[in-house]
Amino acid sequence: MSMTDRSVERKVLLGHKIRRFREDLALKQSEMAEQLEISPSYLNLIEHNQRPVTVQLLFRLGQAFDIDLKEFAEDDNARLYAGLREVFGDPLFGDRPARDADIRAIAEAGPTAAEAVLTLYKTYRELREDSQVLAEHMASRDTPQGLGGQVFPVEEVREFLQGESNHFPEIESSAEDLWIEADLDPTDVFRGLANYLQDVHGIEVRVLPVDVMPETTRRYDFHRRRVLLSELLSPAARSFQLAVQIALNTHRDLLDRHVERADLSSPEAERLCRLSLANYLAGCVIMPYGRFLDAAKNLRYDVEILQRRFGASFEQICHRLTTLDRQGARGIPFFFIRVDNAGNVSKRLSGGGFHFARFGGTCPRWIVHDAFRMPGQIRTQIAEMPDSSRFFTIARTVDPVESRTWEQPPQYAIGLGCDVRDAGQLIYADGVDLGNERAATPIGVACRVCERLDCRQRAHPPLNYRLKIDENVRRTTPFTFSPE
Repeated sequence: MSMTDRSVERKVLLGHKIRRFREDLALKQSEMAEQLEISPSYLNLIEHNQRPVTVQLLFRLGQAFDIDLKEFAEDDNARLYAGLREVFGDPLFGDRPARDADIRAIAEAGPTAAEAVLTLYKTYRELREDSQVLAEHMASRDTPQGLGGQVFPVEEVREFLQGESNHFPEIESSAEDLWIEADLDPTDVFRGLANYLQDVHGIEVRVLPVDVMPETTRRYDFHRRRVLLSELLSPAARSFQLAVQIALNTHRDLLDRHVERADLSSPEAERLCRLSLANYLAGCVIMPYGRFLDAAKNLRYDVEILQRRFGASFEQICHRLTTLDRQGARGIPFFFIRVDNAGNVSKRLSGGGFHFARFGGTCPRWIVHDAFRMPGQIRTQIAEMPDSSRFFTIARTVDPVESRTWEQPPQYAIGLGCDVRDAGQLIYADGVDLGNERAATPIGVACRVCERLDCRQRAHPPLNYRLKIDENVRRTTPFTFSPE
């Protein structure tokens, strides 16, 4: 079933998108209605979400205007609604909670205003966290340090990447040009990149012993024009880090243009964004778009075989799968998350209709947290959200980060998933009854905004409910509550 069919089947109302699209083109309702071969009154009902958009009308839109139907049919309302529920579930609104109908109306009728509310709430949360950190430091009589630290630039850059659907066509094209210019050989990308740096740019590549680089895996020596790599790096990591340095050295103008367009608020965020885009370009070099997409489809998205074919890590392959959004040559829309064994989220990208909590963690029932029980093995799960949407997830711990024998390396797990309707294209879904609703594990976005009141793994009560404490009754669930 196509994305258009799925969107209509879920009764997604796209009136606000059509209205904004028409206004961007400076068309009157009568002018657009004529091109779509419908009456102006019917178009008016559609724009006010009083009529759904049919499959036939979507096809007419695609024929009459230059739009990507798959992207146009994506349900932005679901993302905005989830974010607004989280906002209005804050204790700040405890004595005047917003109704679900009101929240949904804001998301549907005023998406721009809804985005502004999310931005305002994000700023409020950051200021509140700043004050909490300051209070803790003052209470302990320590010097206030770390305010405005990496957490805020990280969130800002993450929002920028998400807003671009983690796909940058100009960077993809530059990586393809580099393949031709450097005459790279797929069987030895590292040697090809090293020769390119030496022959074209006069930069030497050296792999140094760990005793020389005990705490560093890559360093660029400006004065001697050398890229220094640690011997601790795996062959896949050496190629990737060399490609990152090439991006920073030879594609600086391209990266800077994207950073400028991101309109970030601090030098720290700009530097982090530049490095993120350099990593993106490196992934494009190691895993060229066309060849990687063809291999992914032919191998039915078998991540471990893709690892071996492209000489990349499990995380690099999973991350690259989220970038395949080229018009006319798209892969499955995946979502991606990386967590540590304490549940902290260090990377996340929404996709395929799955949305993460913008201001919190994830659901403890989700399979990504179970990956640490069986290191190195891929686990699978059908997960059902409270709105009945279902997703297929694979999860696995990543290969240990480079470290010395006696050091405890950080532990991470990767979750990669898609809409359950796309899961049949994955080899990991073979033998799984994707249509069996009973096989799905009920999960939520995060405890604070999840209304699954019967959850035995709940860490926090939902924000829109009041705790009911009966000291004479012990239940199987950690909390009981009543609506505010």
